Amino acid sequence: MAEETIIGMKEFAQLDLRIGKIVAAEQVTGSKKLLRLEVDLGIETRQLVAGIADEYRPEALIGQLVPLIANMKPAKLMGVESRGMILAVDVGGKPILMHPDKDVPAGSRVR
Repeated sequence: MAEETIIGMKEFAQLDLRIGKIVAAEQVTGSKKLLRLEVDLGIETRQLVAGIADEYRPEALIGQLVPLIANMKPAKLMGVESRGMILAVDVGGKPILMHPDKDVPAGSRVR
């Protein structure tokens, strides 16, 4: 493993980690890996772009609860704005989504 960066509680507290509920998903035009997701955060619905299309079909994601970073700087991927980042486990270079083991409300803080 490469040299690790150690952070303290102050840096960790800067991350706004939330549970979002995927309410819509579709392939990003012109991309094999990117999906455009609409994610309910309880008080608003956000558009995110995630590189998970190799592992997940859009229709299978509807209703899934996923952790995400809500306070990421917006970024454009293939011309589509992403306003957050879904967290996934990297297993052999493939993204594997994480889910709460109980039903929780969209927008719940992760701590």
